[in-house]
Amino acid sequence: MDDQIGIVDTRDFLQEMCAAAGVAGTEDSVGDIVTRCFRPLIDDVLRDAMGNVIMRIRGSAEDPPAVMVAAHMDEIGLIVTKVEERGFLRFAPVGGVDPRNLLAAEVQVMGRECLPGVIGVKPPHLISAEERKRAIEMKDMYIDVGLDGEAARELVQVGDMIALRRQTQDLAGDRMAGKAMDDRAGVATLYEAAQKLDRLRCAADVYLVATVQEEVGLRGAMISTYEIMPDVGIAADVTVASSPGIPPTVDVQVGEGPVLAQGANIHPHLYGRLLHICKEERIPHQMEIEPGHSGTDAWGMQVTKSGVPTAVVSIPLRYMHTTVEMLSESDIKNSGALLAHFAASVDREFLEGFYEDSW
Repeated sequence: MDDQIGIVDTRDFLQEMCAAAGVAGTEDSVGDIVTRCFRPLIDDVLRDAMGNVIMRIRGSAEDPPAVMVAAHMDEIGLIVTKVEERGFLRFAPVGGVDPRNLLAAEVQVMGRECLPGVIGVKPPHLISAEERKRAIEMKDMYIDVGLDGEAARELVQVGDMIALRRQTQDLAGDRMAGKAMDDRAGVATLYEAAQKLDRLRCAADVYLVATVQEEVGLRGAMISTYEIMPDVGIAADVTVASSPGIPPTVDVQVGEGPVLAQGANIHPHLYGRLLHICKEERIPHQMEIEPGHSGTDAWGMQVTKSGVPTAVVSIPLRYMHTTVEMLSESDIKNSGALLAHFAASVDREFLEGFYEDSW
């Protein structure tokens, strides 16, 4: 291992990542932060053709198993569809953007220059009684960057990406709120795990992967899994936490520990080992049911090539896919501890029984 000089506080690391613009397909600036901050903790790093950051901590075994833990670093955002005559920009969503969250939002247009902008709509003084009954649609919104048509067209083209802007806020206790916590909080969990693995004896090669384009189809997870072909894979993501308006069937609480998923995307041996570690290491934890598609990188990992046994460890998150996503720092730290102890527990003996004999 390299010297520990350069290790930053996980909270600071998360805030730096969240401040960066990294809409799906344009994650390079976030990848630069990840690569720089992880370097003192890893042995090897590869940035592949898609932009995934694949980092390896070498295991001590002569024939080490391969454990992959993935968290996506892309965020939802927008894309320019038209530059109007007077310089206003029309746009479409990239990923699961809720139009309700866009009114009066601040944005960053990634044109020939990085341009700050705001999303505007018709003022309430001019809205008819009939219009008041309807939700404002994205097609009726526009971005104002403060330029006239000619100047706007010199700097902005159709196809330029647009990131939402919001400064991360420290709330009471250890709570934080901001944009892109989904899933840069997962990448911060990998960072916590890497620090703890530096103090644990690990037989397996551990691949910590910051993936791209999860929000538009799990693409980075599939490509990086094909590159690594791990023996087991874990997705470190976020999950919906309880808050006003959330159905009572969602019983996940912020600050009460990582969430272990159960369902078709989850291998029972991995779930059992994760649960055992939580109990053995006294890590607070919660459970949720994912009957089919988990909606995480674990799905892309599971169905790559000949298949990979997968599991999901999630951080409880309120207000998902907004610019005020809220979580607890303790959940990140506990999730990192769980992932580190899991990776350290994987050896060839544990993997026996996962597969039938070769034919």
